[in-house]
Amino acid sequence: MAQQSDVREVLQYIPQFRGKIFFVLIEAGILPEPAVAETLLDLAVLEDLGVKLVLGVLGGDLKDLYDWTLECEIMAARVSRPITDPLAVKEALEILGRGQSAIIDASATGPLDLPVVDFALRVGVTKVIALLENEILIDGAPVHAIRAKDAASLVPQTDAGGAALLLSAAEACKRGIPRVHVLNGRRQGVLVDELFSNEGVGTMVHADSYRIIRELREEDIPELLGMIGRSVRRTKLVERTYEDIQSRIEDFYVMAIDDNVVGCVALHPYPDEETAEVACLYVKLQHEGRGYGIELVHHVEKIARERGIPRVFALSNRAADFFTVKLGYSPATVDDLPRKRREQFEASGRDSLVFSLVLK
Repeated sequence: MAQQSDVREVLQYIPQFRGKIFFVLIEAGILPEPAVAETLLDLAVLEDLGVKLVLGVLGGDLKDLYDWTLECEIMAARVSRPITDPLAVKEALEILGRGQSAIIDASATGPLDLPVVDFALRVGVTKVIALLENEILIDGAPVHAIRAKDAASLVPQTDAGGAALLLSAAEACKRGIPRVHVLNGRRQGVLVDELFSNEGVGTMVHADSYRIIRELREEDIPELLGMIGRSVRRTKLVERTYEDIQSRIEDFYVMAIDDNVVGCVALHPYPDEETAEVACLYVKLQHEGRGYGIELVHHVEKIARERGIPRVFALSNRAADFFTVKLGYSPATVDDLPRKRREQFEASGRDSLVFSLVLK
């Protein structure tokens, strides 16, 4: 039975995917039939969710795969020209415009060769997804997010086949494809596992910033309240309302992975006393243990330095080792808090510890 958090993680992608064009390349005839069959069933679900699909067949019998798509109730139509034909783009767009998924012969090319990328760019795809016999492994394992500009530096850490795919994927991104996913097509369920989780199971090369820390937007406030609600209940933190956060929205920052918010932190300044509080630090349960909390704290420490704030502090009743061992904070006392913050703390009745860091 799926966990509730798993369902939420899937559902957050549906609005993002609806109406987008995904170009799925598949080595039909090479991959195991059960894996291909499950991929087609998953593609049928994507189609139902409003994703526009182009399926590029890299090998095998095109008619067989087309027949399979009909068996899986994909609303498919074949492009009569191969992917190398300039007129294939117009035909594919006409098929997509009718609300059907397009199937095209890509067997005369490699999975990420220039004709494939040219076709994808002209069709306007959001993602190129290659389900292949070979995959990109960096030091023996997939790496979910690789910036295109970093690809060349990782070539020594993969094999010859992986290096060629990695560099081709990076070049595709540099030319304008936002995301290229290279997946192990032998693995059943790989398509859903890759697309409907923030961390994925394959290797994705991306053109833009995939994981960023940015300022909180007003539309993020409900998401932030949902995240911190669990921590409020478990650690007796002061409950925050929509209005509380909105009134100090400039203090808050969120970490977003593929534009999905996974963590937050706040920096509350006390300029008269030349200090600031690192507060409201939270990372979603399914993203814990990846160092995101440290990244969030370092981000607001950097902001404090840029503002000329010489010292930051934090209050916590559960994360002493996190602040002292991982972040280098020192134990402090309530007397070290700014006057206003000390009054709030004493009125709250909380038993939090105080930690402090002199910024260098």
